[in-house]
Parts: sequence; C-alpha cells; structure tokens
Amino acid sequence: MAVSLSKGQKVDLTKSNPGLKNIIVGLGWDTNKYDGGHDFDLDASAFILGEAGKVKDEKDFIFYNNPTGAQGAVVHTGDNRSGVGDGDDEQIKIDISKIPADVQKLAFTITIHDADARKQNFGQVANAYVRVLNEETGAELIRYDLGEDFSIETAIVLAEVYRNGSEWKFNAIGSGFQGGLSALCTNFGLSVA
Repeated sequence: MAVSLSKGQKVDLTKSNPGLKNIIVGLGWDTNKYDGGHDFDLDASAFILGEAGKVKDEKDFIFYNNPTGAQGAVVHTGDNRSGVGDGDDEQIKIDISKIPADVQKLAFTITIHDADARKQNFGQVANAYVRVLNEETGAELIRYDLGEDFSIETAIVLAEVYRNGSEWKFNAIGSGFQGGLSALCTNFGLSVA
C-alpha cells in the first residue's frame, strides 16, 4: 500500500524497500472546466542536481527533448500533449543504482507550455499528483496529491528524490513559480536566453 504524503513531508524510499533498484516517477493532472478555450499542454521534467542544488549544465535538465541523463540512469518516457485519460500523463524512469555519486537529488516539476500566451495557470488544473512506483512489481510506493492551492503559478516543483547517506528519500515539495519554465531553469542554475 502506498504512503500518501502532504506538502513538506519526507519519507524513506530505499530503506523501507530493500533491493529497490528501478522506480518510475509518474506525474498526472486534469484540466478543469475553466480552461479559457485553449488546449492545455503540461510538461513533466526532472532536474539532476549536485551538492549546491544546481545542475552542472543543460544536460542535467531532463524533458521530452532531452530524455536521458545521469549517464542513462534517468529517462523521460515522452511528451503527452493532451493529458487525456486515466493514470500517469508523463513518466520518468530512474535506475537509482546507476545514479552517479555526485548527484544529490532529482527535482520533479510540471510546467504549462505557452502559459502566458494561452493565459493559463495551475488554478485551471485539477487532480495534479506525483507518485513513485516500483518498476519491477508495478506497486505504488509513494503518492503526493498536490491539491488546488495554485492560482497564478505556471510551474511547480512537485517533489524531490534525494540522497541521504547510502539511502534515498522522497520529499513532497509543492512549490509554485510564476514565470514558467524559465523561472524553474533559473532556480536550478540554468541561464535562459
């Protein structure tokens, strides 16, 4: 049975799941009835972070156009442009046994593509969540349902998986940003043109 978290809660990932090697971080969402007449295209991504909480370079920003990072340990499975249907809208697969030693955490985010031009924000998004699955068994280990507290934000850091000694933990972040993807990139150490 999955551990359900609230914002700010942290939980062990590997200590309570001995032998856990391959996980899937699934992200999902729905748009609500106040969509403004435009299609929504939400994008999940991961930032591979070092000791200072920053990426080394743009290769550590994992998304649909740069789907593989951390020497193949992190893989984005593809862009879902509609969010239609049940289950995860986008997934990121991680082989935690292959994450390089200089990587301290992985931050998982969702942004709204062309949010400013389409006049969209997370106040128009419902049922957003992040969950961690054991890839081998398909069992849901951890789930964080975001709630509906974001009315003007166009990007959200949902969660982190981070190193704690020899173990890995999960942190439910739920931190919103105005400024979309460029604000997130700046926050994690990437310069945006």
